[in-house]
Amino acid sequence: MEKKNLVNPEDKNIGIVETKYVTFDDPADQLVLESGQKFGPITLAYETYGKLNKNKTNAILIAHALSGDAHAAGYLQGDNDPGWWDNMIGPHKAFDTDKYFIICSNVIGGCKGSTGPSSVNPKTGKPFGLDFPIITVSDMVKAQKKLIDYLDIKRLLCVAGGSMGGMQVLQWAVSYPEMVASAIPIASTMKHSPQQIAFDEVGRQAVMADPAWNQGNYYGKEFPEKGLAVARMIGHITYMSDQSMEEKFSRKLKDKDYTFSFRQDFEVEGYLRYRGDSFVKRFDANSYLYITKAMDYFDVSGDKFIQWNKKYDMNFLVISFKSDWLYPSYQSREIAHQLKMKGIDVTYCEIRSTYGHDAFLLEVADETNLIRPFLEKVNSISEKSSKGLK
Repeated sequence: MEKKNLVNPEDKNIGIVETKYVTFDDPADQLVLESGQKFGPITLAYETYGKLNKNKTNAILIAHALSGDAHAAGYLQGDNDPGWWDNMIGPHKAFDTDKYFIICSNVIGGCKGSTGPSSVNPKTGKPFGLDFPIITVSDMVKAQKKLIDYLDIKRLLCVAGGSMGGMQVLQWAVSYPEMVASAIPIASTMKHSPQQIAFDEVGRQAVMADPAWNQGNYYGKEFPEKGLAVARMIGHITYMSDQSMEEKFSRKLKDKDYTFSFRQDFEVEGYLRYRGDSFVKRFDANSYLYITKAMDYFDVSGDKFIQWNKKYDMNFLVISFKSDWLYPSYQSREIAHQLKMKGIDVTYCEIRSTYGHDAFLLEVADETNLIRPFLEKVNSISEKSSKGLK
């Protein structure tokens, strides 16, 4: 995350932003979840950057990854850290806020303002805990659709996101193709492989093995810090590559010599513990369980993705990274292959990065060089279409 890879030194930050909230509490607004269960009311936390144009044709939805939130760019009042994709969203950046209206919302099941297991269950007056229903990526997108309808936007110029954000991008294309002019799935997949499910399961078991987890009923009590920290440490290993860990840590020691104990001898040990300890201060353990399970259930492979003999008016830009072993490039190539086979306009690019899965947050220049002209092309097509010139 240390790489400051700004494309242009004159790039500007969008400044102070505000997280907003919208609650859908009408019984008719209940979500019919993929499981068949009805669920509501739901609150979504969201932020917007830039201006929606008169015809509402310049809206781009940004979907966040597992531990992300609605705060994608700019600074919240009193906060020193910018949003998680600030290097990509702003004036003259890949998602240019001088041209486009950017929307980012926290997914349901999360813990950053949207309804999730730590939210108060209106029926009991207590946090949901494990009474929160199992949700899927499809359910996350259904909730986002309510937000887009609330903003009175009929068609998104683009939906973009990396990792789990890429899954939401693909789900949008599956669920609401008429509302999506273009899609940019980055470092993602149409379905989890057994290895990806296995990593998630180990993380979940680490959380649930913590006695403080208490069957998900820990709110107001001791937080399952140890279990969630271990889960995050496991996850963080998969976010990096062998090469990036070698370059960052090699076998460097924290002190001059081995302690011949189970203390932190190596710098990589201290780094992972720091990452784990930091994570528990900002994320809910039950949300980790629900969201990783949603990722494992995600499957839009085969004809569930793009159906044969059906006309789709969408353009795709699929991006992967050579050193990403969590979501290997072959999975992105399969997305592009499926689209090409079914006559969809798709561009696929593999970026030669050494950062591993984290590259989607770090390879700003290369991503910008791909995304900026892609959006300009799609925007031009959209404008011609709105004027009846297409």
